[in-house]
Amino acid sequence: MRTPRDDLVGEQADGDDRFLLDHGPFEHYERTLAVSPTSDGLHRVTESFDYRMAMPVWSVLFAIPMRLGLRHRRIPWWAPPDRLDARAARVMALLACIQVVDGYLGTVITQTITFAADEFDRGDTAQGVTLAVIRLGVLIALGVMVLADRKGRRRLLLATATAAVLCTALGALSPGLWFLGGSQLFARGLTTGMGILIGIYAAEELPRGARAYGLSVLALSAALGAGMAVWVLPVADLHEAGWRIVYVVPLLSLFGLAAVARRLPESRRYTANPVDVEMAERSGIEGRRLLLLAAVAFLFLVFAAPASQFQNDFLKDHRGFTASGITLYTILTTTPAGIGIFMAGRLADTRGRRGVASIGMLGGTAFLVASYYATGGLMWGAHLVGVVVGSLTVALGVYGPELFSTRHRARANGLIVTLGVTGSASGLLLVGYLSDHFDNYGHAFAIAAIGPLLAVGLVLWRFPETARVELEDLNPGDTRLDRRA
Repeated sequence: MRTPRDDLVGEQADGDDRFLLDHGPFEHYERTLAVSPTSDGLHRVTESFDYRMAMPVWSVLFAIPMRLGLRHRRIPWWAPPDRLDARAARVMALLACIQVVDGYLGTVITQTITFAADEFDRGDTAQGVTLAVIRLGVLIALGVMVLADRKGRRRLLLATATAAVLCTALGALSPGLWFLGGSQLFARGLTTGMGILIGIYAAEELPRGARAYGLSVLALSAALGAGMAVWVLPVADLHEAGWRIVYVVPLLSLFGLAAVARRLPESRRYTANPVDVEMAERSGIEGRRLLLLAAVAFLFLVFAAPASQFQNDFLKDHRGFTASGITLYTILTTTPAGIGIFMAGRLADTRGRRGVASIGMLGGTAFLVASYYATGGLMWGAHLVGVVVGSLTVALGVYGPELFSTRHRARANGLIVTLGVTGSASGLLLVGYLSDHFDNYGHAFAIAAIGPLLAVGLVLWRFPETARVELEDLNPGDTRLDRRA
């Protein structure tokens, strides 16, 4: 007890029996020991902690776990494999707040389109075409990424988040499916840009052994936001136009975004690598990496996008679910996915990215296909397992920020997402057509599952292993950070 700790917190001694913060996720930290003799000749040692966590908004969730964790000289199961400093913890907390908004915005059209189509008297094919057209908004995201490499992460992230909320809200005014699709095309593009920038921001701030962990935490934040949209969805049962309320709710987040803007700093790696500094030529290497990651994104999303987007239509029209029933089904079968997401982050940092991601794609695809054939309890169970196992694919998300230099990172990831969205649009058109042709979603998804199978082959045989490797070692032209500075 009288030696400085190096576990959940790194300490430095400050005189006898007093220890201050050397490194850790705290704005302030102090540990003191009070030693007093007892009547039996022994000594009583009282250990006291005084600290303030560097996690705005979320510190209340960690209050009890942190208190318990500090009592033991070991790294608790919930902590990142590599300890965060105060800045990294603060940035992650603020990014998680924005990610909640991003998660909500990203699922609005998915949750509501079947109800909007009913109001506008449109069928499955029209829904599939609308959802595919909305994917063209990724071109807007690509433009945002180009600007982010030139103007910085912070400015573009906050501006994009604000614009995405406002564009999403326009959906509530839709006189037809065409207007809904057009407004959400812009909203989806901006939302996609938000998600890409958040992931890049986090990767540039986190230590090498916590990048996948950090992205898994952000994925959980996005899932929380998506869950909020699901919780609001039952308003669609109240009136034919009740689904419109789902589009208005995000306006409340504008106050929170303004608060985040005051505290979020610019990315350290972006600041350390100004755009006017010439780098070593790496276009060939980065080009090959870009093609490989884009191919996997395309193949995977041919299946994953329609599996998510058509779920509500399948439940409503093929299984007879109401809006409330869809909400209950979604909450009960997807909430446990948090287990897989959290495991994916830790395992990807400690065991490697490739194996974790491959298991997620194979297992998730197999069980989700089965859920579209099944009924009753088997459908619920297959979907639950598919979502939990499939959430391990979060391990793939860390590759994009890792494999490109700081000056090219945003636009490279924008291109990957653009080609991935091409895969999702292709999948939506394919599954929309096949489901109308067969009148069976199971057959449609069994055919679309060929995509993830091919993606697994590319991941296992061609992807590098990047776990616990510094970004500057993966991208030698970048300036190496002094994290103690």
